[in-house]
Amino acid sequence: MTMTLADLTARTGLDVLGHLERQITIPVVDGLQAQGDLIVVPYVFVEASVSINPWTTWNDVPPAGIELLRSAAGGNPHTLAADPGTCRWTTGVNDERRLAIGMLETTAVAYLIHPEHGGTGIAPGKYVIRRQRERGDGQVWGGSRLVAD
Repeated sequence: MTMTLADLTARTGLDVLGHLERQITIPVVDGLQAQGDLIVVPYVFVEASVSINPWTTWNDVPPAGIELLRSAAGGNPHTLAADPGTCRWTTGVNDERRLAIGMLETTAVAYLIHPEHGGTGIAPGKYVIRRQRERGDGQVWGGSRLVAD
């Protein structure tokens, strides 16, 4: 089944900005994907540097979603949404780079929704959600800062 941005906003009760086309079909990706200051990374790409804490608690992701990150100025949230019983989420991860917000496992398509960016689909699998970094203005090679969305 394809999901449009209108379907996703109706399902979650979350809204997006008026300039976004609501009838567009949301793409589903099984690889790397970015949404503003977040990046979705298949776990197999980072399993050597990211691990789950042995005492971690997993939470089911509801259709209305779980807020993963809000912009630095307290603005728009990135929300993870999924059909009941298909996706679980934890923040109990160790990341050598200290960029991970958490990890998700999904058996069906899960969705990220953001008011400015719209929606993206995450194919079934295991993923780490990380903050993105960028090279800062005037910084020497190797210098970076977190992306501020």
